[in-house]
Formats: sequence, C-alpha cells, structure tokens
Amino acid sequence: MSLIWATRGRAWGFRFLLDGGYDDPLGEYEATFSGVGDEPEVCRRVGDRVALRFPDPLERRDAAGRVIPHDFVVSGPSAEGLDSVEDGLRRVWQQPGVADRFDRIWDGPPPA
Repeated sequence: MSLIWATRGRAWGFRFLLDGGYDDPLGEYEATFSGVGDEPEVCRRVGDRVALRFPDPLERRDAAGRVIPHDFVVSGPSAEGLDSVEDGLRRVWQQPGVADRFDRIWDGPPPA
C-alpha cells in the first residue's frame, strides 16, 4: 500500500509520518488535497489517488484540545475501491503499522 500520512500529536505539530516513497511528499499531498479545505472527513478521488481524512478514531486531542485529524494520500492499487471514510478506516487505519504506530507516538516527543 502506498501511503502518505500527515497528522499531529498531542504536543507536536503537523508532520508526515509516512512519505509514500517520495523524497518530499508535500507536493503530492498538496495536489491531492487541493480544494478540500478544512472538512473534518474526506474521501475524494483525484486521478489514481484518494485524499482521505478522518478524525482520530479514539478522539484523541492535541494540547490545545483539538481533535487530531489523520490525512492520507492513498495511491496505486490500494486506492481502487476506496470510496468512503468508512472504507478508509477499515482498509487504511487498520493496516499493520498505522493505528499501532500512532498509539505509540501521539503523546510523546515529535517523531524523527
């Protein structure tokens, strides 16, 4: 699964936790999320990619009290049939290394 994952933690700001294999995932992220705005939930196809956003499933919040969002750019075969936020929660969030990784790092220092 090719994923770009951007989120924030309790005490650290918005950053990429997965880069989808790009040296600089920002351009791909911006192109895919262009026009989405601040919608709390998004599942939008852009060519062969999907912009997927949902609030933290465990309703974790940052130090300012805001619910933490998770933004993903899903591409390649993994994007096929990804048509809803519910699909994303099941197919992306539950992938090995995604939800578990966030469980371990969200309340700690900024990840390297």
